[in-house]
Amino acid sequence: MFKPIQFPAEVENLVRLVEETEPDRIIEATLAKLREGVSPKELLTAGALAVVRSVELPADHHGGPVHPICGIHGVYHTSQRLSGELAFVPIVQHIALCNHHIHSRHMGPYIMPEIAPLEGKAGGMEGFEYTMREMAPEDGNKDPVSVTKEAFQQNIHGRNSIAAEQNCLWLLENLLPGEVLDLMLPAAVSRNTMDDHYFIYPIFTVRTLDCIGWEWASVLMRPVVRFEAREPLSFEVRRTLDFSIVEGLLDKYRLVEIDIPAHTTQRETEAIGEVATRIGACRDYYDTIELIAKALADGLSLEGAGEALSIGASIVFLRSRYGNPMDSHLHTAVNSRRYLLNMEGVSLRNKLLALLTGITGPECIISEDKLNWSPRTDPESLAALPERSQETLLDAITESIESQPWADWETNSNLANIFAPPEVKATIALAQNYANLGYDPKALFVRLAVLICRDDFTELHALKQHQAMVEEFYTTREPFRWVHLVSSAKSAAVIVGGKEQSVYKRTREMLKV
Repeated sequence: MFKPIQFPAEVENLVRLVEETEPDRIIEATLAKLREGVSPKELLTAGALAVVRSVELPADHHGGPVHPICGIHGVYHTSQRLSGELAFVPIVQHIALCNHHIHSRHMGPYIMPEIAPLEGKAGGMEGFEYTMREMAPEDGNKDPVSVTKEAFQQNIHGRNSIAAEQNCLWLLENLLPGEVLDLMLPAAVSRNTMDDHYFIYPIFTVRTLDCIGWEWASVLMRPVVRFEAREPLSFEVRRTLDFSIVEGLLDKYRLVEIDIPAHTTQRETEAIGEVATRIGACRDYYDTIELIAKALADGLSLEGAGEALSIGASIVFLRSRYGNPMDSHLHTAVNSRRYLLNMEGVSLRNKLLALLTGITGPECIISEDKLNWSPRTDPESLAALPERSQETLLDAITESIESQPWADWETNSNLANIFAPPEVKATIALAQNYANLGYDPKALFVRLAVLICRDDFTELHALKQHQAMVEEFYTTREPFRWVHLVSSAKSAAVIVGGKEQSVYKRTREMLKV
C-alpha cells in the first residue's frame, strides 16, 4: 500500500494551509502569515510542495504544477524589487494560484505517494521490470551511476514514468544537479518544437530549486520527469521542426569538435550586434537555427551567441502585433537557455542544441505572421513628445499602461487571432523615450513590477516574463540593452491593461500601503 508523501512538521503546516484553506479565504490567510513573519521563501516553498503533492499533472501544460512551479523564480525576485506590503502581492498571487489548482475539479484529487530511489532498473514494455544487467550482460562491469543513467534515459524515452521518477531520485543523490538535468535535455530540447514547456518546465524547476533550496529536488523534479516521460501530445501547431536537421548542423559546422569559447568579451560587441540584427529581422524563426550555428563556427562564444539571441528575440517581440497576454515565450525561452550555458554538469552538445532552437517553440513561432510593427519608434514621433522629468515620464508610462482598452480574453479561445491594440504603441514610444534619455532603468522596472504583479489571468506568465526581461537587460551590453527595457513596457501594456485583476483587487483592499 502506498504512503502519501509527508514533510517535516513546520513545513507540513504551511503546506496544509495552501492545500486546505478555502479559495475565498486564501488571500487573507496568506497575508496573515506574511505579517506574522513567515518569509516569502517559506511560503513559496509551501506553495510549491502543495501544488506538486496535491495536483495531478494534466494532459497538457495547462493546469497542474507546471506554471506555478515555473513562476516561482519570477515571483520571488519581483517581490524583492518591491517595498512595504506591495512586496506581498506576488507571493499572494502564487499561493492563490496553487490553491486554485488544488481545489479545481479538473486537476484532482491527487496525492503524491512516497517512492524509493531505484538504481539500475528500467520498466519493461509489457509492464514487468528487468535490470539493465539482465538485458545486457556485457554491461555487468559498468558502475552503478552509468547503469542508472542509461536506465533513466531509457525510461524517459520508453514512457516508463514511474521507473524514471525512481531513477531520478537515485541520481539526485549521486550526481550534480546539472548532470541530472543533462540526462533530460535530449528529450526536452527535441520536443521543444511540439511544446515550449518540454524545455521551459525542467529549466525553471531548477531555477525554483535555486531559490527555495535543493533539498526539495526529490519532490519537485518528480512531475518534471513524468512530463518528459509521457507520450507527446499532437497539438495543433503551425509546423514542426525536423530535429535531425538541427543535429546535422552540429556535424556540418563541427561545433562539438572545435574550440568554442565559453565566455564573451568586449571584442565580440560588433559581432553580437550583427547576429542579433539578423535574428531580429527574420520572418521565419527556423532561419535563426543555422544563423546561430554559423556564428559559433565563425568564432562567436557561447555567451555571445546567447546574448545575440536575447537581443534578437526582443527585437522580434517589439516587431510583433501579437497580443496574447501569455506571450512570454520569446523571452523565457532565451532566458532559460542563457541560464543553462553556465550550469555545471550540462554537456556542450546539449547547450548547443538548446541555443540553436532558442525561438523555435510553437508559442514563439505563432507570432511569425504578425511582424507588422517597427522595433523602434520613429524619430519624428519621439521628437513630438513633451519634455518630461524621470518621475513625470514614469507616471506617463504608468497611465498609458493602465488606460489600455479592455479586452475579454477569457472568451477569445483562438490565441492566434489576438492582437495588441494600437494604443500599445504609445506605451512603447514612452519607454523608448525613457531609454533614450538615459533615465534610471531600475526605477522603471520597479514601476512595471508594481503593475505586473496585479495580473492573475496568465498563471504567472507576466511575472516570469518580467523577471526574464530584467535579467536580460542586466546581462546585455550597451548599446543593445534598450530593447529589453522597451520590451518590458510593451509586455506590461499587453498583459496588465484591460485585464482581469480580481485577486489583486481583493489583496489591495487588505494592504497597509
